[in-house]
Amino acid sequence: MQGISGIILIIIVACLLPYVFTLIAKSKGGFQAKDNQNPREFLAKTTGLAARANAVQQNSFESLPLFIAAILMAEYMVVPEKFILTLGWAYIVFRVIYGICYLANLATLRSIIWFFSILCPIFLFVITIKMT
Repeated sequence: MQGISGIILIIIVACLLPYVFTLIAKSKGGFQAKDNQNPREFLAKTTGLAARANAVQQNSFESLPLFIAAILMAEYMVVPEKFILTLGWAYIVFRVIYGICYLANLATLRSIIWFFSILCPIFLFVITIKMT
């Protein structure tokens, strides 16, 4: 998918990805209907895989503003869509791998993948600056 629809799809996927890890955290933590009264408290009390999935969810939400700003700024400044799409999908792939590493408790690899995921929006900003 190319063009603006591809960029919109990347943003949608990036925004929905944290919820995948929320579902994992809740399901592995034994979330029940009564826990919906205070789901953050429930998630804060989880351990093991559920706690790691919750951490992925939180980190995924934390990285979204930088990513979305980079994508939108690059599109606004008419950076070639090839660069936007390539770095956008690379970010998504790195974030999925990051999540898998977090769930598998592979801390060092997780940190390396996190670094690569953050480089994607940073490179988009650099490209955008160079275009001006």
